[in-house]
Amino acid sequence: MTSLDLITIGRSSVDLYGAQIGGRLEDMGSFDKYIGGSPTNIACGTSRLGLRSAVITGVGDEHMGRFIIEQLQREGVETSGVKIDPDRLTALVLLGIRDEEQFPLIFYRENCADMGLCEDDIDPDFIRSARAVVATGTHLSNPQVEAVTIKALNIARDAGLQTALDIDYRPNLWGVAGHGDGESRFVESDAVTQKLQSTLHLFDLIVGTEEEFHIAGGSTNTIEVLRAVRGVSAATLVCKRGAAGAVAFTGDIPDSFDAGEAGPGFPIEVFNVLGAGDGFMSGLLKGWLDGETWPIALKYANACGAFAVSRHGCTPAYPSWEELQFFFKRGITRPDLRNDAELEQVHWATNRAGDWSSVKTFAFDHRMQLEEMAGYTKDKGGAFKELCLQAALQVQAGQEGYGILCDNRIGRAALHAASGTGLWIGRPTELPGSRPIQLEPELGEDIGQLREWARENVVKLLVFCHPDDDDATRAEQEEVVKRLWHASRRNGLEFLLEIIPSKVRAVDDMTTATLIQQFYDLGVYPDWWKLEPFKTAAAWQNAVEAIERNDPYTRGIVVLGLDAPEAELAASFAMAAQQPLVKGFAVGRTIFGDAARAWMAGDIGDAEAIEMMRGRYQRLCEIWDQARAAAQAN
Repeated sequence: MTSLDLITIGRSSVDLYGAQIGGRLEDMGSFDKYIGGSPTNIACGTSRLGLRSAVITGVGDEHMGRFIIEQLQREGVETSGVKIDPDRLTALVLLGIRDEEQFPLIFYRENCADMGLCEDDIDPDFIRSARAVVATGTHLSNPQVEAVTIKALNIARDAGLQTALDIDYRPNLWGVAGHGDGESRFVESDAVTQKLQSTLHLFDLIVGTEEEFHIAGGSTNTIEVLRAVRGVSAATLVCKRGAAGAVAFTGDIPDSFDAGEAGPGFPIEVFNVLGAGDGFMSGLLKGWLDGETWPIALKYANACGAFAVSRHGCTPAYPSWEELQFFFKRGITRPDLRNDAELEQVHWATNRAGDWSSVKTFAFDHRMQLEEMAGYTKDKGGAFKELCLQAALQVQAGQEGYGILCDNRIGRAALHAASGTGLWIGRPTELPGSRPIQLEPELGEDIGQLREWARENVVKLLVFCHPDDDDATRAEQEEVVKRLWHASRRNGLEFLLEIIPSKVRAVDDMTTATLIQQFYDLGVYPDWWKLEPFKTAAAWQNAVEAIERNDPYTRGIVVLGLDAPEAELAASFAMAAQQPLVKGFAVGRTIFGDAARAWMAGDIGDAEAIEMMRGRYQRLCEIWDQARAAAQAN
């Protein structure tokens, strides 16, 4: 029985994409980091579309190699076929976007890890666990990796698997163009043509641009080269023709492209063509392996390619299956897709990494409350928050579904130490107690400090607000929320909005639901909501309905504690757990309050403080788990 839909084999790299658009690569001042390499991109692209994908490649035993593996895992790609090479470095690519068609590009691939694959790295059982093997052209350019690829293909064919080739011709990676010609897509070479033609019979599907078929067929007449390829391969040939669309040929090659099978195109504005081919291949493979007709498969392919040319980067641009269906149903409302707010919201929300179906959070992002304690100094406050982190990690013990809230002003050391632990990490931005809301000055007038935040930090904002606020207060607070939300998205950070109306004036069952709707009407779509515990089931139902009505893809809700005694929290948990959208809690002073006061006063030491907090946090986690289990049982 197969456990995978497809395995790709070949290149992997870290792509460093110039963040400045329209300039020379020489003038780039900063770069965004993505995973790259056609097989890697395709594995991620197909995984986003719901296929069970894996990749066979090589990475170095270093930071960039670990980045690739970890990012593949975030994308749901099986990584057991990734070789960690202790002797070679992970490949790097530096590239920029000059205009719609130009993308200056440099490959750093001297003796790189993916070219260190050898035949012993191919596990026949792993190959046979898939329905299809997808090869890309670069790994036919060198005798060693060609042998690896051929071995995988032969195993696949012997086992009755489907095989596909993305020609993916890069002249400089075949040694027929210089290092500075990474952008080049076609250089004639009889040697490359002969090598490709010797392998084409191994495939059931061959995909390429017109220029790539030119190198495969040894001519610049596209119809002629397609016939030349047909002469050595019975594969379905899919020829990509840029703005003219793509055509599939399953039998003899006719005299005109019009006689082939085509799918609908999508007239969108091109941001840059880089990455379009891997996006196209991802959509095509989805249709092919799902048994769709070629027009439907090409529809998927063209749409995925359209997304790729509309956004920055390769893998980050590719759509989820939900996003693709939304696009087909709604259609194009503006041709520059990356500026389509509705579409970008679906893209963002359906491609977030991590399973946070449970988030039991120890909140120690408090600043004002600590600063007011007897014996407090900034150094002691920072040291205490490191004790809080230790308590949280002891409860987490490497398990999923645990989190912290920690600030940067007092808790910087703890905040930085938490990165990479597997904890969900929320980080506050509000100036404590402010109403109208003000942001921590360290964020800067332009909120530019978010650029420095770790990508796993969740931007948290607490707003004291109420539907009965006067117009001026409401407008001032909403402006801050909207600016911060936009800044969070611009920096690739999730956003948590905490609202507490009960501290402003009296509330009823509709108060919070009304506030939630006001923020959605503003165009703000929090990834997370942090809500105070409600007294009635109706209040919970109204709040949940307001969220789900506006954002079916929200991460969910965490319920806050408001320094309530443990017994009160247990009662509030029992009610909140009835709502599946509530993913957990974020409780602070109930856990750390007594320990902090005693520790600041010198009445207890570090170990006792940690144990006191660990015990209370553990009990709250158990109370939540019991409440959720009871709710699910009813």
